Amino acid sequence: MKTVTKTAISIPNPTFIAAEELSKQLEMSRSELYSRAISAYIKEYHQENVTDALNAIYAEETNSLDPVIQQLQFASLPKDEW
Repeated sequence: MKTVTKTAISIPNPTFIAAEELSKQLEMSRSELYSRAISAYIKEYHQENVTDALNAIYAEETNSLDPVIQQLQFASLPKDEW
């Protein structure tokens, strides 16, 4: 059984109205809609943090191949006639 915590939040009226309409359209409770929305936001936030970390790492790295390795890779390709 999941542990559930109740909370009270304040949101702008237009957001509340849009959420009410969407929850009815999706045939789910307001609580489920809010929970799913927050979960999706958290997931996206964590993915952005991973992307930012990778960007920081690769910003300092060169993106070109070592010329020797590049030549070896090219030489390993089969010789096809066009």
